[in-house]
Amino acid sequence: MKHVSIRTDVALAPFTTYKVGGEARWYAEPYDLEELRSILDVVPADTKIVILGRGSNVVVSDSGIDGLVVRLGGAFAAVDVTQHSQVVAGGAVALPKLARLSAEAGRSGLEFYVGIPGSVGGAVYMNAGGHGADTASVLLNAVVVDLGTGHLSIRDVASLGYEYRHSNLASSDVVVQATFAVSEADPEELTATLREITQWRRTNQPGGSLSAGSVFKNPPGQSAGEIIDQCGLKGLSIGGSQVSDKHANFVTASTGTSARDIFLLVAQVQKKVLEMTGIKLEPEIRFLGEFEVSGDVS
Repeated sequence: MKHVSIRTDVALAPFTTYKVGGEARWYAEPYDLEELRSILDVVPADTKIVILGRGSNVVVSDSGIDGLVVRLGGAFAAVDVTQHSQVVAGGAVALPKLARLSAEAGRSGLEFYVGIPGSVGGAVYMNAGGHGADTASVLLNAVVVDLGTGHLSIRDVASLGYEYRHSNLASSDVVVQATFAVSEADPEELTATLREITQWRRTNQPGGSLSAGSVFKNPPGQSAGEIIDQCGLKGLSIGGSQVSDKHANFVTASTGTSARDIFLLVAQVQKKVLEMTGIKLEPEIRFLGEFEVSGDVS
């Protein structure tokens, strides 16, 4: 049996879109399912395990992560678009790539993924979505490995307990593959749709700076960005982090920003919105590792 290679003291900033954070005490990038399941044989049973996808919705603590960080390797990056009614993708596949390959093959339904800078595994885990669609609306099933036990299961969409940006998957669960429902359509029309979505995001969301997408979940029937904007918080900054002037539900970071700056700014926005509107905004991004508690981020 192959065993995964475990590295120590690996910098995590390069693996996140914010480019902040410290080191992982241990780091593994299993190439395939066999190496992934071998993790149980090479780390102590009580080891904290953190699954990291493309790092597009996380902030890693400046002090790093005192545990094992796992990122899926090459065998999990395959996409099969040869079937007429479904597309199969590995957990490490980038969502924009999935959208493009599906469109080029004339497989419709996954176009909304083109503007989401995450991975298939992350999308399944947190029900990623945009442009009127979400993962729950297109997923058929997912292959999941529980790194706590090594157990592999195939979970159909109904068993995942999907809600807005939420599933019932545990923190030890790794999504290694997903099957999506699609329909046949004209590749040129689908590609045109991808261009429209991409252009919309360039027009309406900040580009050219470090960010992690939407910071807060939208409250029912409301827009978190509009709420933050109405509170006059665009441009609010702490250190090198700033509430975007273009879209208030984005926090951008300049080079050299600390994870703590971002954490404190998110907490400050949350506090001010609660004071001014009575609405408690819930973060969509995840804070990994230890952060000094200052404000209310939960």
